[in-house]
Amino acid sequence: MSRAEVVDVSKGDGGEPRAPRALWTLGLFRSELMITFRRWRTLALLGVLAAVPVLVGVAVKIETSDGSTVGGGGEGGGPAFIAQITNNGLFLVFTALAATLPFFLPMAIGVVAGDAIAGEANAGTLRYLLVAPAGRTRLLLVKYATTLTFCLVATLVVAVSALATGALLFPLGEVTTISGTRIGFGEGLWRALLIALVVAASLVGVAALGLFVSTLTSSGIAAMATTVGLLITVQILDQIPQLDALHPYFFSHYWLSFADLMREPVYWDDLIKNLQMQGLYAAVFGSAAWARFGAKDIMA
Repeated sequence: MSRAEVVDVSKGDGGEPRAPRALWTLGLFRSELMITFRRWRTLALLGVLAAVPVLVGVAVKIETSDGSTVGGGGEGGGPAFIAQITNNGLFLVFTALAATLPFFLPMAIGVVAGDAIAGEANAGTLRYLLVAPAGRTRLLLVKYATTLTFCLVATLVVAVSALATGALLFPLGEVTTISGTRIGFGEGLWRALLIALVVAASLVGVAALGLFVSTLTSSGIAAMATTVGLLITVQILDQIPQLDALHPYFFSHYWLSFADLMREPVYWDDLIKNLQMQGLYAAVFGSAAWARFGAKDIMA
């Protein structure tokens, strides 16, 4: 569906409204999804994300081919999961998500979100989109919903690629939790899905931040670069001990709390704090994006 077709579904032959606005919004949302996921840039990002679990799995397989074990690391993070991959390929899902969450996943989200409005302005299609009877608020919500959909799809691509690679290279079976208890493979698979959903939800704040940056400029490249730069800067600040008092307010601080889903019983405190922080960032930067976009002078 082209941009012109999206606009036309809400008009009759005489130009009067023909379909409910909800139907028009669904049409626009479907169009945005098709446009986003047909771009070579988007496919390349998803390809890179799918390749990360394969590379990790192959590296672990090669390293342990002589019977040695992978060195373990800190509790609850990627290294702790890496040490268990050879015993259960399902742990490759947790390791891959821990490896991609600090940089690869938020970078991909930053690229898509940063280009949402600025890319349309740069291509000269933003003004044309606003001719349709959606209004700026509805268009902004559709852009954000599309970005959130990409968050979910990107996370699931990593998880599915990791699960397939883990099943091919390593045995599957009962899962030993971080607490030392054992759960069945079915429950372990369910927790893997839940972890993927939590990781996707952890990117909600990044998506809102990128969308806000996208409303500040008419250059898609500048918006994407600025968003990715902010992501890197925040994570660097999150590692500086002197800023310890500020760390809980950074959107990336609780990202790896998803590992608490592999405890028995599940430790919910940091998970809830993470979701609350993402909701706060979404509310703040979503409101800022709405205020900026509502007052933006569309010249092209």
